[in-house]
Formats: sequence, C-alpha cells, structure tokens
Amino acid sequence: QVQLVESGGGLVQAGGSLRLSCAASGRTFSSYAMGWFRQAPGKEREFVAAIGWISVNAYYADSVKGRFTISRDNAKNTVYLQMNSLKPEDTAVYYCGASPRSYRQLPYHSAYDYWGQGTQVTVSS
Repeated sequence: QVQLVESGGGLVQAGGSLRLSCAASGRTFSSYAMGWFRQAPGKEREFVAAIGWISVNAYYADSVKGRFTISRDNAKNTVYLQMNSLKPEDTAVYYCGASPRSYRQLPYHSAYDYWGQGTQVTVSS
C-alpha cells in the first residue's frame, strides 16, 4: 500500500501563487510516476500535470502549461505542484496519485493505483 497526503491548498487572489505538496509513504516512491488531478464542483476530475520516474519527463494540461510546474524529491518522498498566475477557474480540489505505469498512460485517471484525499484550492477574483 502507498499512502499519499496532500497539503498546501488555501485561498488566494487571482494572480497569486501556491505550492502544493504530496507526501508519500514507503521506500519505493521513486518507482512510481506521480500525477496531479483536480476536480471542481459539478465537473469531472481532470488531468493537471504528471512526472515520470525520471524527473525530466513532465507533462502538463494545456490549461496550466506555463503557469504550473511539477517536481519531485525522491529523497523526501514528496511531489510538488508550484502554481503561479492563478486564475479563478483553477479553483478545485487537487489530488495527487501514484502510478506504476509508463509515461504515456499518465494523463488518464485509470493509470493511477493510489490517491490522496485532496486539498482545496480557491482563487478569488
């Protein structure tokens, strides 16, 4: 079992920044690709960003490209999502997931075996 706990969410004004963290348990963290998804009320859970076993392999949804950056620190068993230039439409619960699958599967929800409970991000105008 892999346990994931997100943190770092909160309330910010449009144009502001937040950094989300996802702390994982277990000694095999580096064997998993990691992803961030988000879900707003009444909407489907959507892909935000993912990072492969090798940190250079990072992928982003078009809606966040150039504003968000995903990174990981395997020594700390933690993945991060740096969110800059936040917009009201970024408001959602953000979830991190762990996937043992190849990089081309990472934009899909079904690729992830483990999920955290989410952290709320609210962006006011």
